[in-house]
Amino acid sequence: MTRMLIRIFGVALLLLAGLVGPSSLPAQDSPKQDIKDAGHETKEAAKDTGRATKKAAKKTGRAVKKGTHKAAEKTEEAGRKVKDKTDPN
Repeated sequence: MTRMLIRIFGVALLLLAGLVGPSSLPAQDSPKQDIKDAGHETKEAAKDTGRATKKAAKKTGRAVKKGTHKAAEKTEEAGRKVKDKTDPN
């Protein structure tokens, strides 16, 4: 009786492993699909790079504009100081 239960349990376990085992593995893509996926990933990476470049260029442009404006203000201020010092009044 015990041997029979062990055999039945063993066979049931093997059948269960056979049914569950392959479905838990990821499906393998064909080489063609792998190439397509790589192309899509490359496209997305290029888009991300483009966005980052655009953002960096804008940031740099704003910083240059701010620096130029500040330098012009300081130059104007220095000119006024010199004028005040050299003004005979």
